[in-house]
Amino acid sequence: MSFNIALSGIAAAQKDLNTTANNIANVNTIGFKESRTEFADVYANSIFSNGKTAVGGGATTSQVAQQFHQGSLQFTSNSLDMAISGGGFFVTSSELGTKDQSFTRAGAFKVDSGNYMVDSAGNFLQGFPVDADGNSTSVSLTTTKPIEIPDKAGSPVKSSTVEIQMNLNVGETALDPANFNPKDSDTFNNSTSVTIYDSLGESHIMTSYFIKPEQGSYTGESNWVAFYAVDGKPVDTTVAGSYETDTDDDGNKDGNALAEATNPDGVGTWSGAVLTFNSVGANISSNPASITTESLGTAGANTLGPEADGTQTLNIKFDNPTQYASPFEVTKLAQDGITVGRLTNVGIGADGLVTASYSNGSTVPLSRVALVRFANEQGLTQVGNTSWKASIESGAALAGEANSGTFGDIKSSALEQSNVELTTELVDLISAQRNFQANSRTLEVNNTLNQTILQIR
Repeated sequence: MSFNIALSGIAAAQKDLNTTANNIANVNTIGFKESRTEFADVYANSIFSNGKTAVGGGATTSQVAQQFHQGSLQFTSNSLDMAISGGGFFVTSSELGTKDQSFTRAGAFKVDSGNYMVDSAGNFLQGFPVDADGNSTSVSLTTTKPIEIPDKAGSPVKSSTVEIQMNLNVGETALDPANFNPKDSDTFNNSTSVTIYDSLGESHIMTSYFIKPEQGSYTGESNWVAFYAVDGKPVDTTVAGSYETDTDDDGNKDGNALAEATNPDGVGTWSGAVLTFNSVGANISSNPASITTESLGTAGANTLGPEADGTQTLNIKFDNPTQYASPFEVTKLAQDGITVGRLTNVGIGADGLVTASYSNGSTVPLSRVALVRFANEQGLTQVGNTSWKASIESGAALAGEANSGTFGDIKSSALEQSNVELTTELVDLISAQRNFQANSRTLEVNNTLNQTILQIR
């Protein structure tokens, strides 16, 4: 029996050595969790034996238990690298559309040829669907999908609104709007331009021209006329108004001039919008003005090109323009259209929200990285590649968002290193070696005793 006891001790020591060696071998494996060999004594007894004199039968390995404490974080320059600071596991699937999921703490992800986020083994990272504002529409594990990062921002959006905020100098020289010609800078006082986009995402330059007409001798109000051109071609306004002038000596407003100019292409007239300011320089005219992309140069022709939407209109929205005794200054110039964009950056927030930035300036929320936790992490079944699967002992996977509840937050551009402490493992290695040697010595002593008995004559 003593032989069997010694052999069980040697086997236990060997298991301890193997476990320690595996920990040391994976000291640089991202997301690796160290194991600990747990032993139990072997003891047999019956109702007819004397429990006071019974001897144990040796040792056995009861469990090689995973230790899921946090590993240190290593920061990288890859924004797709992720580390969980706190509780939780990433969810991966081996194939698109499958619900055969694995769980890991290794966050070294990249983009494959299909624009999906995958780990080093090609498993697809799962995420919760989100709406246009980045809010999760579901946090159920059954609704997770592989996270896809498209390299385009989707369809272009044609411009519909242009916002302008500026100051017009009250001291400018008065000009006659009827003589306006965009090619002659002496026929207008000021101008500013903004890039707009048509229905195909093609860019165009919209220029606003401002002219201060004769105001007459009356006081209290003054006018400016605004003309517009797209790519140098004149466009009409639907609020082409008139401004009043005073020709009487008594100061009454009895003159009425239209905000129109002769089309420089020689076809028809060119209407503009009238801006009216009060005695303190505040705008009191209607807002906004609308222009159409139909060209006046050739009847029925599209200013933006024959393939683009010829019915596109722009609302010119004046955002509190002023008329002060200071130089012309544009303080705001913006529009709401976008062209087709190319992927320039991918960002991942602490809450797991994956956003893509594109060259057209748009930022699109794509998905939210799904996390899961378990009632008993040590009950998870190891499947290799620093991944685990759920089991009866671990309990069902409970899904949730990062940085909420008991789930940790996600660190982008970081990786969780192995939680193996090399110094401790080397000490354990020495201890296991001594244990192995001691049990070998026990086996040697038993053999010597047996030899002594066999030599009795």
